[in-house]
Amino acid sequence: MGRSLVKCALGHGDHVVTVGRIFESSPASMVQEHENCLGLLCDVRDGASVLRVVQKALERFGRIDCIVNCSGYGVIGACEDQDEHEIRNQFETNFMGTLHIIQASLPYFRQQGTGRYLIFSSTSGALGVPGLGPYCATKYAVEGLIEAMLYEIDSFNLKATLVEPGLVRRDEPDSKLATWGHFLIKPASDAYSQPTSPALHAKRMVQWLGDRQPTSVVKCAELVWQLGHCSFPPLRLLLGSYAIESIRDRLRSVTEELEDWKHLHFPVAPDAPGGEKEKSEKDDKDDKEERDDKDEDMQDSTSPSQADTQMKED
Repeated sequence: MGRSLVKCALGHGDHVVTVGRIFESSPASMVQEHENCLGLLCDVRDGASVLRVVQKALERFGRIDCIVNCSGYGVIGACEDQDEHEIRNQFETNFMGTLHIIQASLPYFRQQGTGRYLIFSSTSGALGVPGLGPYCATKYAVEGLIEAMLYEIDSFNLKATLVEPGLVRRDEPDSKLATWGHFLIKPASDAYSQPTSPALHAKRMVQWLGDRQPTSVVKCAELVWQLGHCSFPPLRLLLGSYAIESIRDRLRSVTEELEDWKHLHFPVAPDAPGGEKEKSEKDDKDDKEERDDKDEDMQDSTSPSQADTQMKED
């Protein structure tokens, strides 16, 4: 997504700083022939490394209008099977990397009085995907961070959007990146090694899809570029039918569950069916009927019968 977005932005005439990961890219590979593009290296897990990129971007182009964070890393495997190093590395890359980018650039944006963030999350930031537990946790954390921050920076005329792509395929003709290269598939332990184990869901999905994901990365890049120039951007932008349908189903499930169990936490409204007002009216009606029945019984017991009246007359 990052490579496609860089090509799209350059095609529209924007100035771009493209950032490669230190341990995956070399300085030579980041040298850009395009005059509007500056190639740099960065490790988002290191706040000082991120700050240097921001400073070099300002030295080259004089200003920054939009920052896009596409960095991400995940381990496919059961929660129990992932060790502490793998879990921490996912949080350092996905969550702390995002936080480092924000903290390095937000003071500049505040002083400038304008700016926006496009932070790539995932459908895994709204869904609990078996086999991607820690990865989902990092994306949930990013979603909470950006949503809270958006309230804090709104008064500074700053914008932020969470981009949630779903099953995006690489349809760049010259792409040499490995399929699902940002995920590491961890061998399952005996407890989770059954072919139908829920913990292998993410692995089965990757193997089944291969490079046949339904959403085009080129089209997504164009939409994200347009989002970067949108006057009133949304908090979340979902990319692809899978993302929309899966998150809609998730929200529907949450709503239905809330409705099913809300009676344990909230009293029924007084004027609602079964509420206190209806119960009170029903109790009053029952009391009145009971009193009427008692009055009728008393009248029957005290009034003389027709036979007794005849005997008295005789």
